[in-house]
Amino acid sequence: MIALLQRVSAASVSVGGNRIAAIGPGLLALIGVVKQDVDRDAHRLVERMLGYRIFSDEHGRMNRNVLQAQGSVLLVPQFTLAADTRKGMRPSFSSAAAPEKGSALFDAVVDIMRRQTSRVQSGCFGADMQVELVNDGPVTFWLES
Repeated sequence: MIALLQRVSAASVSVGGNRIAAIGPGLLALIGVVKQDVDRDAHRLVERMLGYRIFSDEHGRMNRNVLQAQGSVLLVPQFTLAADTRKGMRPSFSSAAAPEKGSALFDAVVDIMRRQTSRVQSGCFGADMQVELVNDGPVTFWLES
């Protein structure tokens, strides 16, 4: 599984002009699922996202994770993260998980995350979403399970 983490001051997701999720300071995580991913990958990805130290401590160093920083998490499914872009001028999605599997594993990430913190919002798998964010830093990291 893939997570593109962005430290944000604020982020939101809208579908059809209606805001369905919003957070203040915390993490926006775009989540991609590839064919070989299994349940343990969802657990490992959540562990990495929650433990990743990208928030400043009292000395201005990135030493705190999102829980220590009392931040929120916005999880957004994004199958395009699984694209193969190594050749040509058009991405290939042959490595992306089938929609049923992608949806199930994204839901697993949301459920696992909600067991760790109540400060979780999520986008809608398969929807045409508009994501707004204020990237804090900017600070952006690519994580894999």
